[in-house]
Amino acid sequence: MDNLVKICGLSTPETLDAALNAGADMVGFVRFPKSPRHVSLNLGHKLSLQAKGRAQRVVLLVDPGDEDLAQAVEALNPDLIQLHGSESPARVAEIRSMVRRPVMKALGVAEPSDLQALTPYAGGVDHILLDAKPPRTAEALPGGNGVAFDWRLLNGLDRKVSFMLSGGLDPDNVAEAIRLTKPGAVDVSSGVEVGPGRKDPARIEAFIRAARTAFAAAHH
Repeated sequence: MDNLVKICGLSTPETLDAALNAGADMVGFVRFPKSPRHVSLNLGHKLSLQAKGRAQRVVLLVDPGDEDLAQAVEALNPDLIQLHGSESPARVAEIRSMVRRPVMKALGVAEPSDLQALTPYAGGVDHILLDAKPPRTAEALPGGNGVAFDWRLLNGLDRKVSFMLSGGLDPDNVAEAIRLTKPGAVDVSSGVEVGPGRKDPARIEAFIRAARTAFAAAHH
């Protein structure tokens, strides 16, 4: 995972096209009914076909049962599964062997001790996504809350750990986030929206442009 930009929570053909035309490396489709970005299996199937061959297709699931998992994989045929719930390392490894495709586990970060959670997942997962821990409110979603964590917490992270950075990123702060944390990839959802679940093509393009420029600067 090297200098990749992911736009998550895409739910219309128009905004998906905006992300693809702007050069997104990965596009994410959310299968979680409580989210304003949730897509049905039918819509997810159509969007996945639209993105095929143009970007890596990611389906985001939250503590999926075996049947939910099988349905999502069959309908969306994703290149990667993103697990955004409280899946244990054993469950992640089980899902990975069931779907026979790469799996990314999202872990919430709010304080230094949260980074210790990475270790048990290291061997059984292909990628790690570090997101802000959701606010402690009933309405909070597992992700996509537009909240950032203190990026300086990652200063002590083992640099051999490649991770995707998420949580509160937007076109204005993504460059600083990349400079401070040196992630392998960045992920945005609410930061390119004009309302819950409503993506803005101009913000998508601005985010990708800012991230590309920052990744290039980090290599110099």
